[in-house]
Amino acid sequence: MKSIRCPRIVPARSLAPPACLAVLLLTACGSGAGPIVRSVPAGAAAGALPVRLPAPGMAWVIFGPDTVHAEVSATPAARERGLMGRNSIPDGTGMLFVFPEREERLVWMKDTNIALDMAVFDERNRVVAIKPLEPLDESLTESDVPTSLLLEVRQGWFAERGIAEGAVAKVVFRPGLKIS
Repeated sequence: MKSIRCPRIVPARSLAPPACLAVLLLTACGSGAGPIVRSVPAGAAAGALPVRLPAPGMAWVIFGPDTVHAEVSATPAARERGLMGRNSIPDGTGMLFVFPEREERLVWMKDTNIALDMAVFDERNRVVAIKPLEPLDESLTESDVPTSLLLEVRQGWFAERGIAEGAVAKVVFRPGLKIS
C-alpha cells in the first residue's frame, strides 16, 4: 500500500469536516499553471551595475528596510512539506507559499517544530493578517481571505520590526518560477 502524507496548506473551501482527510490528500495533487510574478526588479539604467536576483528556489520579500530571504514553495509537494521537521529557522529567513490561484487557505503545523508567524497577503502584496502558529498544532488556521501568497517566519519577527497588517511588501522572484 502506498503511503500519502497530508498537505500542510490547502484551499479552505475544499474542506468538509467528514471528508477532511480525503480532500486534503486530493488537493495535494493539483494541476500545473503558468508562472506568477508579483514584481521583478526594474532594468538597470545605462552604466549601472546589473540587478542581482534571488538564488534559485528563493524570493525576497521586502518590507522597507527589512527583507525576508524566503524559500519558495510553489508546488504541491513543496507546500505539503513546508517547514516540517526543522528545529530552527535563521533570523531574516522564511518560507513563501505560492499558489496558482487566490483562494482561502487552511494551515496546520503537523510535524513543524518551530513557532511561526504567518502573513497573509492580498493581490497587492498588502498584509491583511499576521497569524501566530504554534509548534505541532494540528488544528486548522484559516487565512480568512482569498490569497495566493503566505509567508512564514520565526514567531515575533514581524512585531520586532514593526511590520503589521496594512504593510505592503515588494516580492521579487527569480525569473522562470513555475507554480503548480
